[in-house]
Amino acid sequence: MFQSRLFVASLMVVAAVTSRILPHPPNFTPLLAVSLFSGAFLSDKRLAYAVPLLAMLISDLYFGFHSLMPVIYPCMALGVYFGFKLQSARSIPKTLGYTLAGSVLFFIVTNFAVWLTSGMYPLNGEGLTACFTLAIPFFQNSIAGDLVYTGALFGGMYLLERMNVVPTTNTDPIKAKI
Repeated sequence: MFQSRLFVASLMVVAAVTSRILPHPPNFTPLLAVSLFSGAFLSDKRLAYAVPLLAMLISDLYFGFHSLMPVIYPCMALGVYFGFKLQSARSIPKTLGYTLAGSVLFFIVTNFAVWLTSGMYPLNGEGLTACFTLAIPFFQNSIAGDLVYTGALFGGMYLLERMNVVPTTNTDPIKAKI
């Protein structure tokens, strides 16, 4: 039996990050879920921010650095912040809400940055519309990946708590107030 929630949480985060390197549909990644999970389960705020940002940096070293890094990293940090909001009262609806909010904000911020900086679209309303319209298939994958990985991480931790593999937190995602 594991004695440390941090150890189990770290294992789950490593598994999720490793899955980013494996073949997957475009934008179907675990990193927003890892950010939310880190904020929700790691009480040390510096560590909670470091885990997804370091994971992103390591994967960027593997895939290559890119011009959207200054936009994507703050989006990952925002996911951690959302996770902190879940620490005191985790529930399925709140977790789902923060997951969807993170997905939507990531979509808006990163695609606005693509429109503004890539040179691929004219800097007018038509270009902005084209940028966001062409990004919709990636957005669908992002939402699906965020929901799947968030469900796996939070659900996995819930099961480990129920099996007494890790100490439970003060909140129960099933019984917590909405």
